[in-house]
Amino acid sequence: MKVEKSGGKPFLVVTSIAAVNRVMREWAVQCRQHGVSFIIVGDAKSPTEFNLEGCHFLSIEDQLALTLTFPALCPVNHYARKNIGYLAAMARGASLIIETDDDNLPAPSFWEECHRHQRVRFLSGNGWVNVYHYFNQALIWPRGLPLEEIRAQVPSFDELPINDLDCPIQQGLADSNPDVDAIYRLLLPLPQYFRTDRRIALGPGSWCPFNSQNTRWWPDVFPLLYLPSYCSFRMTDIWRSLIAQRLAWLNGWYVLFHEPTVIQERNEHLLIRDFEEEIPGYLHNRDISRLLDKLPLETGADRLPENLLLCYQALNDAELVGEGEIPLLKRWLEDCRAVCGS
Repeated sequence: MKVEKSGGKPFLVVTSIAAVNRVMREWAVQCRQHGVSFIIVGDAKSPTEFNLEGCHFLSIEDQLALTLTFPALCPVNHYARKNIGYLAAMARGASLIIETDDDNLPAPSFWEECHRHQRVRFLSGNGWVNVYHYFNQALIWPRGLPLEEIRAQVPSFDELPINDLDCPIQQGLADSNPDVDAIYRLLLPLPQYFRTDRRIALGPGSWCPFNSQNTRWWPDVFPLLYLPSYCSFRMTDIWRSLIAQRLAWLNGWYVLFHEPTVIQERNEHLLIRDFEEEIPGYLHNRDISRLLDKLPLETGADRLPENLLLCYQALNDAELVGEGEIPLLKRWLEDCRAVCGS
């Protein structure tokens, strides 16, 4: 894999409690073929023996042995331990951090050369945008989109302006079993597939949630990788995405949504449990965007740590994340500074 202006090596980060499976084997093989370092973050429920050539597996013991303060404070048996994989990749000089899950298989297009700067169509100031409408004509929406926006129309793709944009956060879609919420899964058909000939970037005031299943992050935005621990499991990456969008726009960065480059073979889920975990998003995601819009934030990449703290403090004040979030975030920021040298 070639990366625009790469000074280091791309890293792929996954967290899993499963034994080595077909998906992980495939990632390990293809990462070796394409020069990508592969980190799997284990948890308390992970197998005691995990042997997979081509991957660096971090057990709980390995995580605690790292020269980081975050792992000891991060809750176990939680998806947010993926944060430790991000920090490990940063410490090893990652030029790009790519994240996915242990039930996504790479399509051939996943390994094509990637560029941070894109000449693409874009939206700004349109409020909530169902990006899936640009890639699929079915009634389908991304997990985290406010329910009131599901049927909202989007501007015609062919009439959108085109510009050269800096997109240090890039969300790839997933084919077959894409990232939709429990309401969709309970009512509407799968599999679903997305068109491969479009890309769109969202700028200030155009909100769309994005997930942690197929996302690329360049070094300037590494602090924004932070996944909160003291909130609903089904909202940790969604609420991260809302904060990341707000802080990206503040610095003139856009969030790119592009064609599917993974195929999801979804792990078994209890849909009613997923629905329960998604209720905070159904009720509050619109409020979170308004809350973030009103915060007095300062521009500049060097202000990301302070702005990140302000965003999560606002969520804490609104009783959307628990009291443990702020001290955990402070540890994350300390470790980011230590491993990135800034």
